[in-house]
Amino acid sequence: MFSDAHNHDDTPRGAAIRTASENDVPVLLELFERSRIEGQLRENDTGADIDHLVAGYLECKDSGFWVAEIESAIVGMIGVQRVSDDSAEIRRLRVRDGFRRKGIGSSLMEQAISFCRERQFLKVVLDVRIERGAALAMFDTFGFLQGREREVEGRKLRDFYLDLYSDTTTDTQI
Repeated sequence: MFSDAHNHDDTPRGAAIRTASENDVPVLLELFERSRIEGQLRENDTGADIDHLVAGYLECKDSGFWVAEIESAIVGMIGVQRVSDDSAEIRRLRVRDGFRRKGIGSSLMEQAISFCRERQFLKVVLDVRIERGAALAMFDTFGFLQGREREVEGRKLRDFYLDLYSDTTTDTQI
């Protein structure tokens, strides 16, 4: 079905990361609905931001949405939305079942964090259900710090944040 033969960039498993387009909305909604079936979403999460992808992400200079593709099939997605002058939220990180734990989520996360750095955000936030062990481990590898734990609709969520202003890669030459 899918092979690594069509590697469009250096992303693991041949997944190419590109900016989403309005034409992707039906597939993104299907991936969103898969998350609902798998019990990953809050009951009141309608996916309206995906329905309005262009207005909610693509027309906003400090927001963005990307997809991971393998042989023209979307296998993952991630979005970034500005939440204040100096912070952004990573949203809708999803990788299609069967493609998880292959580096695709990490590639999407790298894209989102790079975007946030380019926009000079000082802080990036996200939340995740506590049972999502692989996601929790991935956030840790990217340097996210754990914030508060809370319960929403009977599900335990953990907030994470990444302080970009504390980046140690600054030039220290004299």
